[in-house]
Amino acid sequence: MKNFIYAIYLILLLNHNQVFAQYTVKTNANRTETLQHLVNTKGTYAALPKKQSGEIDYKKLIRELKDIHANTYNWLDWGNVTNLEALKKFLPLAKKARINVWITLVPPSESPPFVTDYSEPFRLDYQKWAIELAKLSLVHENLVAWSIDDFVHNLQLFTPTYVKQFLDTTRVINPKFAFIPCCYFKKITNEFVKNYGDLLDGILFPYRNESVSANLKDAGQVTSEIKVLRAMFPPHFLIFLDVYATAHSSLGTSTPEYVEQVISSGLKSGDGTLIYCHQDPEKNPEKYKVIKEQFKKYHLNSSF
Repeated sequence: MKNFIYAIYLILLLNHNQVFAQYTVKTNANRTETLQHLVNTKGTYAALPKKQSGEIDYKKLIRELKDIHANTYNWLDWGNVTNLEALKKFLPLAKKARINVWITLVPPSESPPFVTDYSEPFRLDYQKWAIELAKLSLVHENLVAWSIDDFVHNLQLFTPTYVKQFLDTTRVINPKFAFIPCCYFKKITNEFVKNYGDLLDGILFPYRNESVSANLKDAGQVTSEIKVLRAMFPPHFLIFLDVYATAHSSLGTSTPEYVEQVISSGLKSGDGTLIYCHQDPEKNPEKYKVIKEQFKKYHLNSSF
């Protein structure tokens, strides 16, 4: 009986390895084609509109995303209000409106004991997240990508071995479900590219003019920094620009003019652009208008 069980185990293990081998071959050969649906992403991130009761106003968010010509929303799972169950309510509404969805999880550095909330419900179990999100992306095809904030600041946990482990699991379930963590220019070194370049599908790159001097005033290095990153990563690698419309904790706020310039450059040189964060049309009308105008311009001008 023991020999029989062991034989079955060997057969299952062999099949398991064949699945991963087939996936690896497919990824190397057709990665660009597999992730083509992500190119030309235009969207916003976090800052969900709320009702007076404190509940998420899903309909208002959809109206505003459509109004600014966005095709994507990046959902920040951080705390019970914006947890996975809340996202599940949003996904069918977004699909009906033809809006793709990313989900961003917070890393250890943005979880207790440093702050109040975790990404719920799986918290720091990214292997569990990988499985459940990939399965959810099969149910809701507009859930197209997942991200981890400040990924490059948490590499003690996110070792190449650990990342490969949870991404192998994800991609066997759904090869089209992309992993695009948040990575900053100064932290993207040759060593980082060597260790992670063939693992990640792309990066969400928050522009801060770091090639010259970190600030939210000079929009002049967007194109050149994206060019530098493209030269470092493999040819298939996707680079999405993250634009600070909301203030940075240490670099301060940005102007509508700055936001306009960064978006314009990013839409031309990146694979897509996301806005940090979703702007309220009443509280931040100037930036809301700028985002709308730039997204509309890109939508109409196919030469970009």
